[in-house]
Amino acid sequence: MEGDSNEEKSNIDTELQTELLVHNHHDHKGGMITMPFIIVNEAFERVASYGLMPNMIFYLMEVYQMELVTGTSILSIWSALSNGLSILGAFISDSYFGRFPVIAIGSLSTLIGMTFLWLTSVFPQLTPSSCHEPDSGCNSPTPIQLTFLFSCFVLMSVGSGCIRPCSMAFGADQLKHHPTLNNQRLIDSYFNWYYASVAISTIVAITAMVYIQEQLGWQVGFAVAALIMLCSSLMFLLGTSLYVKVKASESLFSGLIQVLVVAFKNRRICLLPDDCYNHSKQMHQVELTNSLRFLNKACVVKDLNLDSLRLDPWSVSTVENVESLKSVIRILPLWSTGILIFTTISQGFPTLQAQKMNRYVTPWFEIPAASFTLFMVLTLTIWIMFYDCILVPFLVKYTHRPCGFHPKTRMGIGLVISVVAMIVSAIVETIRRDSTTDMSAIWLVPQYALLGLAEAFNAIGQLEFYYSELPKSMSSIAIAMFSVSNAISGLVGSLLINVVDAYTARGDNASWLSSDINEGHLDYYYWLLCILNLLNLFYYLICCRVHRSSLTESRLS
Repeated sequence: MEGDSNEEKSNIDTELQTELLVHNHHDHKGGMITMPFIIVNEAFERVASYGLMPNMIFYLMEVYQMELVTGTSILSIWSALSNGLSILGAFISDSYFGRFPVIAIGSLSTLIGMTFLWLTSVFPQLTPSSCHEPDSGCNSPTPIQLTFLFSCFVLMSVGSGCIRPCSMAFGADQLKHHPTLNNQRLIDSYFNWYYASVAISTIVAITAMVYIQEQLGWQVGFAVAALIMLCSSLMFLLGTSLYVKVKASESLFSGLIQVLVVAFKNRRICLLPDDCYNHSKQMHQVELTNSLRFLNKACVVKDLNLDSLRLDPWSVSTVENVESLKSVIRILPLWSTGILIFTTISQGFPTLQAQKMNRYVTPWFEIPAASFTLFMVLTLTIWIMFYDCILVPFLVKYTHRPCGFHPKTRMGIGLVISVVAMIVSAIVETIRRDSTTDMSAIWLVPQYALLGLAEAFNAIGQLEFYYSELPKSMSSIAIAMFSVSNAISGLVGSLLINVVDAYTARGDNASWLSSDINEGHLDYYYWLLCILNLLNLFYYLICCRVHRSSLTESRLS
């Protein structure tokens, strides 16, 4: 009996130890050990994706025999699709599947897209016959060839839309839910390393990847991109057993949509002074304001059975969601002013200018035309460090603001610099066209530097403005609005290019945006962008005044 008792006790102890081990193993998932898998996945995806973009216009023009306007329009739509799908990726991960499966699906989609793109450089059947081949005409791509090419772009856009909005938040999940770590300190450190990896991967993409494509050809260049993406996917999946996988919950996007739907349903009701409004169960309740008063109909309660109504947000919304939507609507005019500057910054025409100019820095080294974007990235990075470390401590004494300039001031300065950048671009292009000698491509550096400075002021100012104006719970909306403006800027760029080409190519005139830029007039196009950016600056000043008035009205109510 005693032996049986000891054996039973031993079995119980063994089961208890096993249960504790399993419990401890579950509790200690996540942490810093997962960071290399997540950061490498994001960094390698950016190296592969960003490395394809700069030279892609040459691939479309040389291999697919597209006109400059057609190729540029396709790339603008590709960029818009990638940014637009990031909103969908964030919504799906937050509301339905969680971040881990969405990132995994995105990595696979990008890998397949890049593999398909590499196949277009391997099999001649997937591309039109070359104009340089003997006994062959200069044929346009067939519908099947274009469909295969566009499927590559769509797959890569789906991948970017799944990875980029989820990767940073997924990394933060690993630190927030770890029981033994100093979470906030590690999260701050993680964000620093994350952004550092983004900057480094961007520089590698526009230097090393572009150089490989130019020196070793499309076949090798696209193969390297696909292999890097394969390493990115494998690295992410290797950490599967280590990750904290936070389950999906209701997304804030859903709450904002519900406000619009319920307000529309209740559009015929009249608001009365003694109406009862539905608040959420949060400790800190928000006060309902009278600005944009028609939205208040979404949270008015006409039935005293509150408990049943609260279970159905499509019948009555909450005051908190209504006020959150009002915050978004108030900043929409200022948000819209950022679209044109992103359109200006993303123009790929300077790459074509660089190709026509002398790019040798030594007798044996020639800078790839697409790598001149590096000067924009370096300017942006250097200015951010200078502003944060040197200028802000100086400005705080005069502005009494911890971030130096007000976000709206930074946005305005960025718009002014974008006007100056287009003036410089137009002058440099005029000199290049009239020059009888082989003009150095270094003359393009000032306009790249000015565009980088404009982005540093305006883009970061936008993010700070969104974070300062929106409730803390809506930080994801701030990123979403930034992504949407980038997406729309791609569509605006495509539309603008096609309108200018159609209007200026009438009759026997050469288009301003001719595939041979020596026959066209890029300088005229830059002057047009200058005028549009100047008008956008005046529009911005009006929006600032309107925003100030709406804030005053909201506070008085």
